[in-house]
Amino acid sequence: MGGTFDPIHFGHLRTALEIQQWLSVGHVYLMPANVPVHRETPGSTAKARLAMVEQAIDGESALRCDPREIMSDRPSFTIYTLEMLRKELGLAKPVCMVVGMDSFLSFDQWFRFDEYLEYCHIIVVARPGYHFKPNQVLKQLLAKHQVERKSDILTQSAGSILVHELTPLSISATYIRELIANGQSPRYLLPDGVWNFIQEHKLYFSKKDS
Repeated sequence: MGGTFDPIHFGHLRTALEIQQWLSVGHVYLMPANVPVHRETPGSTAKARLAMVEQAIDGESALRCDPREIMSDRPSFTIYTLEMLRKELGLAKPVCMVVGMDSFLSFDQWFRFDEYLEYCHIIVVARPGYHFKPNQVLKQLLAKHQVERKSDILTQSAGSILVHELTPLSISATYIRELIANGQSPRYLLPDGVWNFIQEHKLYFSKKDS
């Protein structure tokens, strides 16, 4: 489960934990991006975002942090990460990439998107009773690759798209950054350890406050 995690919050963490429990797998790996290529430059450094992820999952054995994209000197194109994972894990082990519905709706704009399903399954997290209008490219992709059961992605190594309904917490990293910049507290939207880290390192504060 990748992202900028700028900063990581309970919405990210709860989604990851529910996916882990639903799939009955050992771990879900959170993978912060180094230099994101599909969105604006993050408000904090890559190392700070990595530290916040590690702080957030401290004590939760079901969640792990994978720093490979932060440690890489290449832009954070997910296809590079999937290639690395396949080299490490071999061709037989199932690999699942977790994305939100909003991200999936722009999936056909991702670098080498048409190769992803050679390396992994895609789990699209959607709100209950979701309604979405995929473009023609995504319609064709879903028609060919969408499955309905989690067993379909646990018994094959790659190649399927599964839309899974969750009730994600309505928390956004953008809102948290805005609160901090305006001198307000984001407590109870993210772990206390992450908020303490933000305060200690003066992340996201306006210049006059920092």
